[in-house]
Amino acid sequence: MASVKDYSVEEKLVGLIKLQKIDSKLDEIQILKGELPMEVSDLEDEIQGLHARRTRIEEEINGITEFIEGKKNFIKEGEATLKKYEKQSDNVKNSREFEALNKEIEMMQLENKLAEKHIRDANEDLADKAKALDASKKQIATKEGVLNHKKGELDKIIAETEKEEAHFRGLSDGARAAVDERLLYSYDRIRKNYRNGLSVVPVERDACGGCFNAIPPQRQSEIRLHKKVIVCENCGRILVDADLNDSVDVK
Repeated sequence: MASVKDYSVEEKLVGLIKLQKIDSKLDEIQILKGELPMEVSDLEDEIQGLHARRTRIEEEINGITEFIEGKKNFIKEGEATLKKYEKQSDNVKNSREFEALNKEIEMMQLENKLAEKHIRDANEDLADKAKALDASKKQIATKEGVLNHKKGELDKIIAETEKEEAHFRGLSDGARAAVDERLLYSYDRIRKNYRNGLSVVPVERDACGGCFNAIPPQRQSEIRLHKKVIVCENCGRILVDADLNDSVDVK
């Protein structure tokens, strides 16, 4: 970082004013973008979550479909077994064999009916999942439409301000390099404390240009002398006189 320890207080104040005006220009560009960058990011996260939900539903549908196919195969095998039992019933030698075979037939018939019930229940579940999948696809399509619209708006603003933003970022880097490290730390700390990003403000109409708290005449005289860096006792912003502030121009 360039040393500015031999600079006068006035030169240091001019450096701070220049940096503030450059950063305010960058702030204006960010305001122009508004909430779009955050909205785009939030929508992208939301759509990613919706795609994950859609994938889960599709996996559940595949699982149910496999379950149904398994039960259908079980019923087919059961029907083949029943036919085999029916043929065996023609060749039973005694009543005990007949009763044992009948029990096997009854058991297989019950298992087939249970499998049929499982298939009906699974088909109902499958229909619900299909509706959920359709709703998920529509929701994704709607959100992606909104995202594309907002991305288009943001891309347009970025395209319009890209050169200007790059220009002022370059100026900001240069201005920051010319400011005393201690003052730069204070400047950044104050900027973070206020939404409007104003760290250096002029005295206007006998008041602080940041919080509009009245500045006593004696204090104003000290500010105009440029002998030391003076801050507002109310908000902590760095105060400069209006003439010095107006003398610094950033293009």
